[in-house]
Amino acid sequence: MKTVLSIQSHVAYGYVGNRAAVFPLQRLGIDAIAVNTVQFSNHTGYGAWTGQVFTAEHIADVVDGIAARGVLPQCDAVLSGYMGDVGLGQVIVETAARVKAANPQAIYCCDPVMGDVGRGFFVRPGLPDFIKAHAVPAADLMTPNQFELEYLADRPVGTLDDALAATAALRSRGPRLILVTSLTRSDVPSDTIEMLVDDADGAWLVATPRLDLTPSPNGSGDAVAALFLAHYLASRDPGEALGQAAAAIFAIFEATRTAGTRELQIVGAQDAFVRPERRFPVTRLR
Repeated sequence: MKTVLSIQSHVAYGYVGNRAAVFPLQRLGIDAIAVNTVQFSNHTGYGAWTGQVFTAEHIADVVDGIAARGVLPQCDAVLSGYMGDVGLGQVIVETAARVKAANPQAIYCCDPVMGDVGRGFFVRPGLPDFIKAHAVPAADLMTPNQFELEYLADRPVGTLDDALAATAALRSRGPRLILVTSLTRSDVPSDTIEMLVDDADGAWLVATPRLDLTPSPNGSGDAVAALFLAHYLASRDPGEALGQAAAAIFAIFEATRTAGTRELQIVGAQDAFVRPERRFPVTRLR
């Protein structure tokens, strides 16, 4: 059994952060160790919430307690999402280094949550610079959306060639594999959305229908990162992991639309994590 240490936010109601990542990991046979960076009543997209943000010192203390149980050598991966602030980001990057020192085969998968197309940055000042300067060199896998890819690679993305140039530029700074979780190109129909994987050995593209979900649910990037990581740990095949993740997130979106809710229907769509009813062609680009 694989083990993933997932350091992300937590909400009591809804599915973002660890609530969007831990169950998919578990459903796919991963032993998920969840370290929660916040505990909120619900995600902040509602405009009102209660709860607390945990300090960097608190998270470091929790990690120390996990390490004291001798768990770090058992971890096959560290998964991080929204970092909150620079201090917490430092703890996360340091934790990934501790895990990789304890298990040289372990990998660090960083979802560089910073912003999105149309919204711009929605994190605290200084965090995007920290991610670019420190998380990028530390990561083995990164799962940016298109907005985050453009920022981290310092180049715009409008075409597939642009996207591949950006992922290559980002890989040159540290990560060996990049998953672009949402790619919108000018030469692709507006009712289609793509995901792209690029590593030194190849690049793969998958397209799925863009479903009308209003309001758009939060947490989809968190879920995709976890789904892709779980399948990648199982197969070490980027193209296969991409196809599986695309099928699963599409099933989640379909279930969410059917339910008429803004919360991802991760539990309702769980069988698609293992046995998706609908698969989408994965094209190898090189």
